[in-house]
Amino acid sequence: MHSSQLTIRAAQASDVPQILAMIHEMAEFEHLTHLLNASEEQLENDLFGPRPAAECVVATIDAQPLGYAVFFHNYSTFLTRKGLYLEDLYVKADARSLGVGKALLKHLAKLACERQCARFEWSVLDWNTAAIQFYEKLGASVLPDWRTCRVTGDALQAMAQE
Repeated sequence: MHSSQLTIRAAQASDVPQILAMIHEMAEFEHLTHLLNASEEQLENDLFGPRPAAECVVATIDAQPLGYAVFFHNYSTFLTRKGLYLEDLYVKADARSLGVGKALLKHLAKLACERQCARFEWSVLDWNTAAIQFYEKLGASVLPDWRTCRVTGDALQAMAQE
């Protein structure tokens, strides 16, 4: 596999089953399978439907998917510019030493520059020290003073009704 070319390309609807399989692998790695409620139909609609919620790129070698990244644009009122937010970055376990993660991040950084984004951001689990070190080595800053707030399920429904 080392002599083959790593390719990063825009995902296609035909990639949805492989992307969803990798989403399941990521949920297992992150010990979050209890939160997983994804379906091929919804993922295909969200990535390729009439109003896509996100975009996806796939990393392949010899047409075999080894990883993916799902991302979308956010917006900074302070900078009055859009940004690129990375929702998921996943590389299959047996491909983690091949430079796939780095290639995906560099691809998205280039895309953010081409789209004139002010910043490129993502979240990382605090226990994933290997990922944190990897991101910092690439020049990312892990922001210690920001925490993610989330409202889901019944709490979201209750908030919407108040």
